[in-house]
Order: sequence, then C-alpha cells, then structure tokens
Amino acid sequence: MGKALFITGTGTDIGKTYVTGLIVKKLRDAGLNGGYYKAALSGAEPDGEGHLCPGDAQFVKDMAGLPEPAEKLVSYIYKEAVSPHLAAQWNERPVEMSRIQADFRQAREKYAYLTMEGSGGIICPLRWDAEKHLILDDMVKELQLPVLIIADAGLGTINSAVLTIEHLRHRQIPVKGVIFNNYHAGDRMETDNARMIEEITGVPVIAKVSKGDRELAIDAEELAALYED
Repeated sequence: MGKALFITGTGTDIGKTYVTGLIVKKLRDAGLNGGYYKAALSGAEPDGEGHLCPGDAQFVKDMAGLPEPAEKLVSYIYKEAVSPHLAAQWNERPVEMSRIQADFRQAREKYAYLTMEGSGGIICPLRWDAEKHLILDDMVKELQLPVLIIADAGLGTINSAVLTIEHLRHRQIPVKGVIFNNYHAGDRMETDNARMIEEITGVPVIAKVSKGDRELAIDAEELAALYED
C-alpha cells in the first residue's frame, strides 16, 4: 500500500491541476512510482464518441506520463461546469463515499506515491441532498490524508491561504505546505506574500511555479517526504 497526499487550492482556477501535474511528473522523473487520483470532476468535455473526457486527469496523465486511461483516474465525471454536488443532483448520480474509498484504496495499491487532487477549494460540496451531506474536507478527514495547498502568488493570497490553513487545522487535518502558482521571480509583493503566510501560520511555502514552468523547483526526495501512509 502506497503513501498519499491530498492537493487542494485556495479557490477555483488558481492552477491546482497544473501544479499537480508538475508534482506527479517530478516524482516519476526521479524514478519514483507516482500516481494520480481524483474523486469527482465536473466540466468534462464530450469526446465526440459519446464519452466525457476528464480534462484535469488527462492533463496530469499527459504531463506526468501516466499509463492508465484518464477516465480510470476519476471516480465521478460530470459534464456541467458547476460544483460536483450540483452536477450530481442534475444527473441523479450522487457521490458515494464507499466508492471513493474503494477507488482510492485501489489506486494506493498501484502507486507508491499517490497524489489525490481535490475539486475547487477545501469547502467544495461533493454531495448535498436529503440523504447525505459530503464536503471535500469531510472526504479528506475520512481518508486520513495530509494536505498540500496550491495558492496564487498574487494579491489577496495571504487572506485565502491563511483561511484555508486555519480551517484545515480546525478540522485537525495536517497541512504539509503551500506552493505558489503564477509566481513572478523578483516581485517584491509576491515575495512578501510568501513570508507573511509562513510567519502567520508557520506553514512553509515549499515551491514557487511561474507561468510555463515544466519542472517543479523542489528536490524529489523532499517532495516524497510529504506523503504519508
């Protein structure tokens, strides 16, 4: 059974999937058996043959050179680009924690270092109906995963990153670090953003990713040490 790490973002569209691809690629390029899994994906595009293409999983697969078909890397795939709980309601296909647990366990058996990507931010509803309420942090807690946070490097990130960290701590979920995306080397504000997040929370900003980067600037062994049994 491999080790695992959960990737969340401080919000939607901050480049979580892009950075996740770099993480898995870094591990695999170093000769480590890195893999990928996502519980629920909304906004999938039709492939012209009656199937939905899970774009996030496909991106990570292509970047990291994963051998499995993209659709095998995701438990629930929805067409509508809305929160998974709403897409699940519209499609009458609710997310079941039992299936996530089974798929997650199967993925951990295949890979020594499994990177599990979340949907949106940490307070993303996966299911919300008369029978059950399931939010992303509930799933992370159930799977007993540590978390790595992807945050935009720019204005406003101190607030969003600190709030995300404090919420995870409130739920007693371990926070391993923060990675900045859309980073501009030498930008004084972005440099200070990283310093302030570290000083306020004690959580390190472990890497910074600039637009177009194809390599994560962190040692592969240091990255692998973030994953837990």
